Amino acid sequence: MKKIYLTLPVIMVLLLTLVSTVLTANKAPEKGETLPVFNLPIPKNPAEKAYLGLSGDGFFKIPQIKAKVVIVEIYSMYCPYCQKDAPGINELYQRIQKNPDLKDKIKLIGIGAGNTPFEVEAYRKTYQVPFPLFPDKDYTIHKACGEVRTPYFIVVKNNEDGTHQIVHAQLGDYPGAEPFLELVLKASGLK
Repeated sequence: MKKIYLTLPVIMVLLLTLVSTVLTANKAPEKGETLPVFNLPIPKNPAEKAYLGLSGDGFFKIPQIKAKVVIVEIYSMYCPYCQKDAPGINELYQRIQKNPDLKDKIKLIGIGAGNTPFEVEAYRKTYQVPFPLFPDKDYTIHKACGEVRTPYFIVVKNNEDGTHQIVHAQLGDYPGAEPFLELVLKASGLK
């Protein structure tokens, strides 16, 4: 009888540890954390490659983008909120590009959760997206990022020592180009 009383707490602790590990394994990226590790293909388009400050072929990680801040939008071409926000995200890109103090410091990319290269290209053409978009047809990146709903915005600050940190993350609720840019500038310390 004493064995049962001693074994039961041990089993409970093990079960709680297992459940806790499973629940936190795929949580959404949060402020103060680092971005989950995943690779994206270096763009074949020379303009996109130059925009990101990349060279060669193969794969890259987001902290390798030549910018102090990278805004990542996880979207889906089938998401009505992503479609509605697309013009505003394009405006954000244009505001950054037109500002000589920001255009080399802030870069913007999109990752199409569950989208094939064909779907990403259709989204790019339909919404005239001027920044690099990447397919995630098998949801690998989406899963690494906690299977967030779309659109999900992650603002990553690249540090001079090669490390990086998430300075802002949010689900939807895109406030418009100017307020979002202001938020990014404050969160990243660029302002």
